[in-house]
Amino acid sequence: MKTAVISGGNGGLGKALSARLEARGWHCVLMDRDIEGLERSESRTPVAVDLTDTEALAQAATQVIADRPSIDMVIYNAGVSQIGPFAEADAASHRRVFEINYFAAVEMARLFLHPLRDSRGTHLAISSVAGFAPLHNRTAYAASKHALQGFFASLRSEEAAFGVRCQIAAPSFVATNIGNTSRSADGILRPGSAADGVDYMTPEAAADEILRGVDRAREFIPIGRVARLSSWLMRASPALYQRAMRRNISGEG
Repeated sequence: MKTAVISGGNGGLGKALSARLEARGWHCVLMDRDIEGLERSESRTPVAVDLTDTEALAQAATQVIADRPSIDMVIYNAGVSQIGPFAEADAASHRRVFEINYFAAVEMARLFLHPLRDSRGTHLAISSVAGFAPLHNRTAYAASKHALQGFFASLRSEEAAFGVRCQIAAPSFVATNIGNTSRSADGILRPGSAADGVDYMTPEAAADEILRGVDRAREFIPIGRVARLSSWLMRASPALYQRAMRRNISGEG
């Protein structure tokens, strides 16, 4: 039985990816700070861990590696968003977004690097449209996702010699927390809850598209119509993308 490790495993997209992989016969290790509601089963192991706590993450990863016969895929899905003007955000909140969205993923990649080499497995980074294109009122979020994509796209050439794939999926707006308006004082909130999103997808539809791209060994997988159009526009005319984004997200002409 192959094993997938999924960070942010108790979120909407994490659970949808797990359900799809479990249906294929995989065992999924779901790592999240809060695992309430996740049941342990023959095909699922919930692991409670603060991904930004380097020592706790290392202990959890060591136990997972010891418990499973192989680690065949690691899905870097955990993340937060932050919505608001840069002028109103402080340095601490910017760093917090990076700790969760970028540095936690880098540490996970370090911990699972050799097990994935042993299995000739896959690093699968869940980025965003904001990982390859600007997004209004999301400077820290976009910067962290750009960093995530840059890291895994660069790691790809290093790991190819070991038969390891590094794939990046970039969903547009996934409706994982619609209606959940709770956010911290610094504007950080759960992903998928923004009210200014465009053409939302369900987590299940996004998971299906992501895994189709994985099956086809695609290095970059834009997920949803907005992501595909944005990817094309950014290549064809970044200025046109900027105008369309400002009109649709910020309401500016």
